Amino acid sequence: MSEREGSQRDDTDVLTNVADLVRRAARRGREHAALLQGSSQLTWGELDTSADRAAAALAGLGLAPGDRVAIQLGNTLDFPTVYFGALRAGLVAVPTNTGYTEPELAYLLADSGATALVTSSVAAMEAVERLRAAAPELAHVVVAAPSGPEGTVPLPALLEAAPAEPWQPATGGEDLAALIYTSGTSGRPRAAMLTHRALLANLDQCAEITPRVVVPDDVMLLVLPLFHVYGLNPGLGMAAWAGASAVLVDRFDPAETLALMSRHRVTNVPGAPAMYLAWADQPAVAEGFASVRLALSGAAPLPVETLARFADLGVQIFEGYGLTETAPVLTSTLIGGAAKPGSVGRPIPGVELVLRDEDGEDVDEDDPGEIVVRGANLFSGYWPDGRDGPDEDGWFGTDDVAYADDDGDLHLVDRRKELILVSGFNVYPAEVEAVLGQHPAVAEVAVIGVRDKYSGEAVKAYAVLRPDKSVSAVDLLAWAAGSLARFKLPTAVEFVESLPHSATGKVSKAQLRQAAAAG
Repeated sequence: MSEREGSQRDDTDVLTNVADLVRRAARRGREHAALLQGSSQLTWGELDTSADRAAAALAGLGLAPGDRVAIQLGNTLDFPTVYFGALRAGLVAVPTNTGYTEPELAYLLADSGATALVTSSVAAMEAVERLRAAAPELAHVVVAAPSGPEGTVPLPALLEAAPAEPWQPATGGEDLAALIYTSGTSGRPRAAMLTHRALLANLDQCAEITPRVVVPDDVMLLVLPLFHVYGLNPGLGMAAWAGASAVLVDRFDPAETLALMSRHRVTNVPGAPAMYLAWADQPAVAEGFASVRLALSGAAPLPVETLARFADLGVQIFEGYGLTETAPVLTSTLIGGAAKPGSVGRPIPGVELVLRDEDGEDVDEDDPGEIVVRGANLFSGYWPDGRDGPDEDGWFGTDDVAYADDDGDLHLVDRRKELILVSGFNVYPAEVEAVLGQHPAVAEVAVIGVRDKYSGEAVKAYAVLRPDKSVSAVDLLAWAAGSLARFKLPTAVEFVESLPHSATGKVSKAQLRQAAAAG
């Protein structure tokens, strides 16, 4: 065990604010590399100072504890600086997809009541006035560029002018740390309310796994988007928890990332199935994974053949399962000590998990049931009033159905929600249907998820055209691209004469799924 790992285990600090992780990492190893991106690098000491500057800068704009700040940044050094700075200032971070269209971004800003937006999106910069009109509480737009449109503030100048004195967080524990938008039954995303307690608890739970998920001498690959809960907490958060190093990659390219992994001797890879599928076909996959001691996969099922391909290279890929609402990790095959095809493993330390039937009773052995969980990592309900959160006893139903095998490992079999999971990103059929249904040639439309080799699931649309109207699939998708992020766009559109309906007039998506599977 290294000296730095030993000091980590002996540390008895009680952390209450997620940004305290950076302060602790800086105290343990101020000159230790924290983040590497291209030719740029920040040590933990430098990141600690940058977070102080960001906290002072945001507070200097007039933002007060509890105010929401939307962070629409890619995997660059700016993201952790602004994220940890916002939390240190007592603000609520609202990580925001960099691929959002103007309507999607406007909805998120208005729904969250964001006071500030920090963005690197050119589209957002060009739409500043329209965004302010759609989200009246948006008082400040900070652009991650040397200059921006009138009425915006350049982030570099803002940070440069801010003092670097240590900033003591005024919030923590049960105070709200982040709003992360996820599935909603209304067809619109809803924000899961994650407290400092929940985010820190999940890091502590992951840290109790043996072998240790991350230690100070590790080098992590952070190509998962930091605006996604998987990249944000088990990725960036875990690197800060351990005081490890992380290589930030803003755009996934299989050949380039393998070269980076080899150059920086990456030891930890939190990834998604689509990444492993792409890497598996690369000539340099063995060289890229030569230093990797721990490969993790989540957000979607990993094909068995991909698991086998990496096993042939001597690399075990451990799969896990979680939700935005649980900060996010719930289970992992690491708990059993071996990668198991088709399984997402067992609950991690500190997570209670049961399988229940539709009457809320525990299922019989080997029977499938809804995954219901309890733990300190659970969210506090959905924004803004905390509704639909854990019950009075702390239990939360996931709407996912699984069965446990003889070893106690879980196997996912169904999802009660109609949510479509595309490479770990939530797509809400009602939202896509609402956009497609607005096209003048479309009379009725239904959207389902279909299996996809690379993304786990893909979006497929069935459309009925109006009499005497016509539109091609290409033109319909091009039209929808103005309102939907790329991952939400259907990969296929099938024009049909009619859609199947139930006796109550509701579209029978079960029949559509059967037809898609048969086809």
